[in-house]
Amino acid sequence: MTKKICVSVLAIVLLLEFSACHSPASQSTSYISPFNRDSLLNHIMILASDSFQGRKPFTAGGQKTVDYLQNEFASMGLEPGNGASFLQDVPLVEITPIPDPVMRVESAKGNFELQNHKDYVLVTESTDSVISLNKDELIFAGYGVVAPEYHWNDYAGINVKGKVVLVMVNDPGFGTADTSIFKGSTMTYYGRWTYKYEEAARQGAKGILVIHNTTAASYPFSVVQNSWGSSNLFLDESKDPVYHCPFEGWVSADAAKKLLAAAGKDSSLLMQANKPGFKAISLHEKLSTTLHIKTRYNNSKNVIAKITGSKRPDEYIIYTAHWDHFGIGQPDKNGDSIYNGAIDNASGTAALLEMARAFKNSTVKPERTILFIAVTAEEQGLLGSEYYSSHPLYPLNKTVANLNMDVVNANGKTKDIVISGMGQNELEDYVSAIAKKQDRYIAPDDHPEAGHYFRSDHFSFAKKGVPALSVGGGIDDAEKGKAFGRKLENDYTMNHYHQPSDEYDSNWTFAGGLQDMDLLFQVGEQLASESSWPAWKEGSEFKAVREKSEKAP
Repeated sequence: MTKKICVSVLAIVLLLEFSACHSPASQSTSYISPFNRDSLLNHIMILASDSFQGRKPFTAGGQKTVDYLQNEFASMGLEPGNGASFLQDVPLVEITPIPDPVMRVESAKGNFELQNHKDYVLVTESTDSVISLNKDELIFAGYGVVAPEYHWNDYAGINVKGKVVLVMVNDPGFGTADTSIFKGSTMTYYGRWTYKYEEAARQGAKGILVIHNTTAASYPFSVVQNSWGSSNLFLDESKDPVYHCPFEGWVSADAAKKLLAAAGKDSSLLMQANKPGFKAISLHEKLSTTLHIKTRYNNSKNVIAKITGSKRPDEYIIYTAHWDHFGIGQPDKNGDSIYNGAIDNASGTAALLEMARAFKNSTVKPERTILFIAVTAEEQGLLGSEYYSSHPLYPLNKTVANLNMDVVNANGKTKDIVISGMGQNELEDYVSAIAKKQDRYIAPDDHPEAGHYFRSDHFSFAKKGVPALSVGGGIDDAEKGKAFGRKLENDYTMNHYHQPSDEYDSNWTFAGGLQDMDLLFQVGEQLASESSWPAWKEGSEFKAVREKSEKAP
């Protein structure tokens, strides 16, 4: 993550050719930004207002958001992205678990109870009316990772079918000084809780509990409590069932200590899981609790608009942003229960609308088709983008790139720009060249352990082999420096991220966000004007997927 980006000779040539023909790609004194703060703020103010009820799919606020987006696209004169419609149905199921107030734990050292919501949060993708843990065995399975390329298998030599596994968040080696394990402090997909759920299901486990750690997860336990445990949405798999662990969830760090202590263990067991050859062990504890389940099936919507390319209309560039948030949920200490999601992600949705307007009004018409997709249910697990990438309206092997906008910098300009998951694909070279024109530099991810590359909608496209990019303003505030920028970032993460306090603020300057939007606009302009294709870099886990899709008929 600290290596300098090496721009290929080909990328330099292409950029020079493009700059000579398209003055908007230059940050010279003649460059005029197509974006303005007032228009951006107006969209955010509307989308994050209480009347939109936190924009959760399957709610009146969610429908109001969809209506707003398609009306805005239509008023700009954009073409519908799905035939005559701006909408793509995304079939979902809403699952509301009604949990017992406690989970009972039986151990050789005595029995005790963990408190729902305080000590643990449970989720289920089961649509059965009732599911139960009934004295089911608890297995500590380290990080819950099976990674042949790293010669790592936390499930080797143990059968967890019908049992509950307890695992740690992040990758093996996290928090140690050993940078030779996995990617050191940089999270791989193996570190994400989504992967751990998937692997536990592949192993046949009945349940999985992830031990929360604020540093390793990159957010406090309150985020888990607010995001999960009430009603949640999942893709409707009723026509093609897939096995998921009936019980999925998290336990707090304190609750994990209780479970370990009751098994005669302590945190040294967690450290042992960082060593190659670690073997999962039974904690000889039995868990019991029940979930009653309510289900509701419905369709949410991806909202899609397009500008057809003038020369290569069957090649596509996709801009994405997720329109959803958490709706109405647990009230905060002030009694506010509306999760307005002003920054996450009314800001990105507003930026998507403004990006569409900028391309529509540009005197330089794109040679490739540009799609603008406001995806649903990102907060529920990237569901809208996952559905589109699995049911694309335009061929993915003809899709040049995905440029994603999730959380736009509401504060001042930054000297740096951060690329999530740096080292993945050549879109980074486009960003590097244009950032230089803005007198900015590429900074390593300030929190590589957070795994940001796997946490937003671009990842759904990356998994299918489409070069995908997510960038954001860094922490090096152009006027006040890095310490100030880091303070702003930490304040948002700890006090506003996935909290009711993520509300519209008329004092936001968005100078940094407009700067980032300019950059992404220029990346899209360059991609739309050239005939070459950005590729995955050597070592990327997505390179082979792209190469396979290119060979497909």
